[in-house]
Amino acid sequence: MPSRSLVQYATVLFKGLAMGAADVVPGVSGGTIAFISGIYEELIETIHKLDLGFFKIWKQQGFSNAWKEYNIGFLVALFGGVLISVLSLAKVITYLLAEQPIAVWSFFFGLVIASILFVGKQITSWNFKVIIATILATAFSYYITIAEPLGSPDSIWFLFVAGFIAIIAMILPGISGAFILLLLGAYTGVLGILSGLVEGATTLNWEVFSGAFLKLLVFAAGAIAGLKVFSGALNWLFKHHKNLILAILTGFMIGALNKIWPWKEVLSTRINSHGEQVTFLDKSILPNSFDGDAQIVLAIAMAIVGFLVIFLMERFANSKKNRIDNA
Repeated sequence: MPSRSLVQYATVLFKGLAMGAADVVPGVSGGTIAFISGIYEELIETIHKLDLGFFKIWKQQGFSNAWKEYNIGFLVALFGGVLISVLSLAKVITYLLAEQPIAVWSFFFGLVIASILFVGKQITSWNFKVIIATILATAFSYYITIAEPLGSPDSIWFLFVAGFIAIIAMILPGISGAFILLLLGAYTGVLGILSGLVEGATTLNWEVFSGAFLKLLVFAAGAIAGLKVFSGALNWLFKHHKNLILAILTGFMIGALNKIWPWKEVLSTRINSHGEQVTFLDKSILPNSFDGDAQIVLAIAMAIVGFLVIFLMERFANSKKNRIDNA
């Protein structure tokens, strides 16, 4: 693994900040940021290599050699940046979802539309198998968005499963961890946990902090387990059945557009862990049927902004790839 200076580790930290910002927003993939910034392959290789052999080398050759052999400094710098970014943005997005839901969901809608085009464009052959995979993935994803949630985002087992599945975003460029949480119905719940952690730390409220920290640990445990289970399998599939995987990812995002649609009618509610009444089940409706100001002009503008974020990111990635290929 490469040896880095403090300045280079600072650069990795900033890349982690960018990845964290991406992973908080449905439609923007932390894996894509890693790919664009040139650390994707090192990240996957480092994660895949992690095992209990670290302790064996530590015992035989010392902690410093084990640290270098397993490239732990890289992971600490990268995931430190991710964590800082996620904790910083979680409270902001939680606030915006409460105060400007139509604008925020419209922005997310534009992001996902652009992501569908970005991922779908990478499919090199639209054969029968790929088309069927896209249709089935779309249908399955749409069904998840209209089905009654299997569990509450506050429940421990549900948080573990959400973390286990959402970590796919760190492995495959093009799909967002926040998007998967959204699909599972856990997005606002996890944002609430992160916001609670920040609130508890800044107000020195131990009860709020410890409750949020415990839930975050469960989510992180699920993510770590998922990372080890999925890393080898997904990378093998991505290398040997790339079109099929891209078709499934594209279908998932198409089906999930229903979940991100800005105008909703609440069908049922639940009481969360803070004693607040929140939405449990809703359905998408047309803007003219929305109970309140539909903010159509603002929604269109925010969707365009969201679309341009991915579009410009793709242009940057392509220009960088062309420079590398021509070097």
